Amino acid sequence: MTSAIDPSTELTPFPDHTQLPESDGTFVKNFQEHPQSILLTDSIQPILQQRHTDGQYCIGQDSGIYWRMTEPPERGAEAPDWFYVPNVPPTLDGQIRRSYVLWREHIAPLIALEFVSGNGEEERDKTPWTGKFWIYEQVIHPAFYGIYEVSKASVEVYHLVGGQYQLLPANERGHYSITPLGVELGIWQGQYQNLELPWLRWWDLQGNLLLTGDERAKQESQRAEQESQRAEHLAAQLRALGIEPEV
Repeated sequence: MTSAIDPSTELTPFPDHTQLPESDGTFVKNFQEHPQSILLTDSIQPILQQRHTDGQYCIGQDSGIYWRMTEPPERGAEAPDWFYVPNVPPTLDGQIRRSYVLWREHIAPLIALEFVSGNGEEERDKTPWTGKFWIYEQVIHPAFYGIYEVSKASVEVYHLVGGQYQLLPANERGHYSITPLGVELGIWQGQYQNLELPWLRWWDLQGNLLLTGDERAKQESQRAEQESQRAEHLAAQLRALGIEPEV
């Protein structure tokens, strides 16, 4: 028996990232969100480059994750403020990603983070089909889901276990272990991009803060300056003893 439908002409293929809106037209909530995303991305890059020597991973910052077809299309997407997906190419067919389309790639993010701008109800909403918490837990399935509230200097981290999110306990440092990445997530009080705030940051599993590129450069400059000062001090001591130091 033959089908009366020719799939090549009758079935509409699911759209890809080039055919879906990259934005829902809303403003970024505040001036802290973009620096916060950059801080997370910059400081974890060395870890990701070690874990993905082939370069196969992507990071989304306030970018859409499409999980179902709707009208208008953007209603079928959630846009975490920051997320990381392992083992996918950073670009598609040589094009920069406009969004992440689950029905095209199937691999869930390892971690998705939301930065709270209101009272946190939206990020904790478990209403089926519309609530953010429900959508992440039941459809998008990031292994870890974090809710960061700068106004409270706090972060909640949930781990997907048996299809449901369980709130992770903080360790002795007040951090949350993201074991597959070999890092911890927590709150750091300090200045970044001219803002003194409780920032969301990464540490390694030994409790060492993961530094940004600028912080690493500054640390190296300070180390070089200290070495130079030690060398000058030693040279002065040798000259005091009548010994000319070798150059």
